Amino acid sequence: MRSRFEDELSWMQYADSVTYLPDDILTKVDRASMAVSLEARVPLLDHRVVSFAWQLPDDFKIRDGQGKWLLRQLLHKYVPETLVARPKMGFGVPIDAWLKGPLKEWAADLLDPHAMSRAGFLDPGPIQEKWAEHLSGRRNWQHFLWNVLMFEAWFHAQKGYRPSSASNRV
Repeated sequence: MRSRFEDELSWMQYADSVTYLPDDILTKVDRASMAVSLEARVPLLDHRVVSFAWQLPDDFKIRDGQGKWLLRQLLHKYVPETLVARPKMGFGVPIDAWLKGPLKEWAADLLDPHAMSRAGFLDPGPIQEKWAEHLSGRRNWQHFLWNVLMFEAWFHAQKGYRPSSASNRV
């Protein structure tokens, strides 16, 4: 397949078009917008824009190590430099707020030290310390706790176990 492309840039452009975009970025946009009943459009993927971009010479796509060169030149005419030049900024999932709010009871059930001890995989002591620190706001252990919670949720699903208060919420 790769041999169909005359250069590495064209191959990467194609690979992004058929894998990364539909299997990652566009799926995330679609799910996030549908979750809030929002109709989203991705204007730079209009078939005319894509066709135009494919026909551009490589130095209009990348110049001096800067990607999207032609698009940036156009943006400089209409958008302040501080917005054009800034690095990408993703958005994070608000795990911290979820664990202190709507998922607090669910998390507490999964992190129950007696259930964790019975399972025998994780030492509940340090996890309980981090959970208490997280809830008090002394430390943000959101990522650590989320990993533990995902393991515990998976483990309980394998055993057909449902934490006590979870059955009341379903």
